Amino acid sequence: QVQLVESGGGLVQAGGSLTVSCAASAASARTFSLYGMGWFRQAPGKERDFVAAIHKSGTTTYYADSVKGRFTISRDNAKNTVYLRMDSLKPEDTAVYFCAASPLITPTTSAHVRYWGQGTQVTVSS
Repeated sequence: QVQLVESGGGLVQAGGSLTVSCAASAASARTFSLYGMGWFRQAPGKERDFVAAIHKSGTTTYYADSVKGRFTISRDNAKNTVYLRMDSLKPEDTAVYFCAASPLITPTTSAHVRYWGQGTQVTVSS
């Protein structure tokens, strides 16, 4: 069992930056390193969409077209933590951001996800 806890959400002006973090508990550093990690987001009245994902080794990353060049996903396996740095934020980035974990594969769709975090709200004002 892996528990994911997001932090770092908040209110930011358009054009600003924000970093959200996801800490995995109940997992050793070795166990965490076996999980592909990702971020998804869900705006009110919309489906949960893929944002970014990172291979368990940290060597390969994937991004949705809508955030490519603006968002950066990274991980620190020694700290059991994955990060999403968001730059040049737009009002349309406003959503609840969910951390996701999948054993051995990189979660680029919801179907890949084994564990979800509870979500953190990111609001971008215009």
